Amino acid sequence: MEYKENNLDLKPELLEGEFVFHSLVDASYEEFKEMNPIASIQEKEGLTLVIPKEIADRQNISYESSYSCISLGLASDLDDYGLTALISGKLNESKISANIFAGKYHDHIFVPSNKAKEALLVLNDLDKN
Repeated sequence: MEYKENNLDLKPELLEGEFVFHSLVDASYEEFKEMNPIASIQEKEGLTLVIPKEIADRQNISYESSYSCISLGLASDLDDYGLTALISGKLNESKISANIFAGKYHDHIFVPSNKAKEALLVLNDLDKN
């Protein structure tokens, strides 16, 4: 399925809390699951975890920026196309960076914490078209 502005029902929801991206060299997910990552990916440079900011602060983990997560209520299919491009394009028009993670059922958009409310407005506006 192709996503277009006129057939969306995104149902964006701003999750509570802030998150940071933390990378660990020569690490496995199992070693760090107590950090309660909301997302992770193994890259050739190391394991990247997206963890709650409060845990990073408590464990003195340094980070450059904090992010808020907006989860879409829209149940998407991994074989569909166009949704990521549409969302990132609209956020780009508002000069909001977005890191989009696709789960099996929903998409999750990490935006700078100081732009979270603005990003939610953009997505809600896109939802109304």
